Amino acid sequence: MPPPAGHGGGAALLEQLARNSTPYHDPLARVDWEALSLDAFWLPPRAISLHGDPRFEALPEAQRRGLSQHEFVGFIAAGLWLEGIFMERIARGLRRPPHDLARTGYLLHELREECGHSLMFLELMRRSGLGLVDERYWRARALNLLARVAPADSALFWACVLIGEEVPDRLNRFLRRHRGEICPAIADIATAHAIDEARHIAHAREVVERRLGAMPVWRRRALVPLLQLALRQFVGLFCYPGPAVYEAAGLRPGRVWAERARANPARRAFVAELLGTALRSLRLFGLELRP
Repeated sequence: MPPPAGHGGGAALLEQLARNSTPYHDPLARVDWEALSLDAFWLPPRAISLHGDPRFEALPEAQRRGLSQHEFVGFIAAGLWLEGIFMERIARGLRRPPHDLARTGYLLHELREECGHSLMFLELMRRSGLGLVDERYWRARALNLLARVAPADSALFWACVLIGEEVPDRLNRFLRRHRGEICPAIADIATAHAIDEARHIAHAREVVERRLGAMPVWRRRALVPLLQLALRQFVGLFCYPGPAVYEAAGLRPGRVWAERARANPARRAFVAELLGTALRSLRLFGLELRP
């Protein structure tokens, strides 16, 4: 990925982030895989899409627990999709001369860490045997087109990266705060992911701020409709599981349960919490998006 213009920008931050990424800590080794269990919740009850729905709360605990597991695997699908795109863009940029050695070096740190996260996600699916039932990310044409076509050194691309990192990060932090309610291995996964993503978010914010600072107001405003589209579609995929997820958990017909989740006031409130940091970050940069 070609480094953003302004080779000296953020040099101190890049040095700090690279230093904190060394030595590399393999996420696969951070997880107590022996603690992985299908007899525990993988999401705290409040983070389940149907939490508070009377019909859902009346179901046996084993079925509610199963939905928490399939929904977490759905979040894992988001991670595989997001990190796959990001790694592709970084690797594509390596075909060009590395004029900014510090930034190219830090991006390679990110590449190594994102690859580790993806391996961790795949290991979870392998050990759990649950498989991947929600493949909507890979079929989201508008999001995939925007993620792959937006110039890799642009404010648009990095603002999308910021959204794609901030929202899952808020979920990971929620899981860490409520680790006593969930399977210890899942808490380990959330922790390993959050530690690395904190650096990735700091880098994305720095790039967005620097890029937008050199951009006239009219161009900033032109970004808002595209970012609004990206935000709306990403939230729809990440926060509201597709019918296949409910079907896999034995909640049939899945379409009906998916509609109940979208109409669930408790879910909407939780989603608003997940979006809060991303929307505040973009607002500070003059990008006013609606949740």
